[in-house]
Amino acid sequence: MMAGGMVLAVAQDAPSQPAQPPATMHQRAQNRHARIAQYLNLTPAQVAQAKGEFQAVRQSAQPIHQQLKQVRQGMFQAIQANDTAKIDQLSAQEANLKGQISAMRNEAFAKIYSSLTPEQRAKADQLPAHLRQMRQRRMESQQAPNNG
Repeated sequence: MMAGGMVLAVAQDAPSQPAQPPATMHQRAQNRHARIAQYLNLTPAQVAQAKGEFQAVRQSAQPIHQQLKQVRQGMFQAIQANDTAKIDQLSAQEANLKGQISAMRNEAFAKIYSSLTPEQRAKADQLPAHLRQMRQRRMESQQAPNNG
């Protein structure tokens, strides 16, 4: 539950100068993971364990991702045909597949969370509130008028 936020969110304050956005989603995820590892003060062994857990999830989820791709293709055809029964069926199938992937990820998070020290767990438990605060600051800075 709390550990889910460990991997999915940014854990440090934004740099004072805007950074170049990473070229790929994979690079952004790696940067996010590194910031969270630093925020939680993970040991190299803990980082290696987390990487292993996430790699195992990616490999296990490959067939499910392929099924999701097929469901999306079928959904596009059902939408074009205005086949509401097929849309309902495919929506339920999509939800089931996404639920399977979510369960796999959350099980990996649970394994990682269980390996944290009490101090790291305390920081991980505070992470969602910290991230909300960071997001709020980022939104406020983007909305501020440009006085330049």
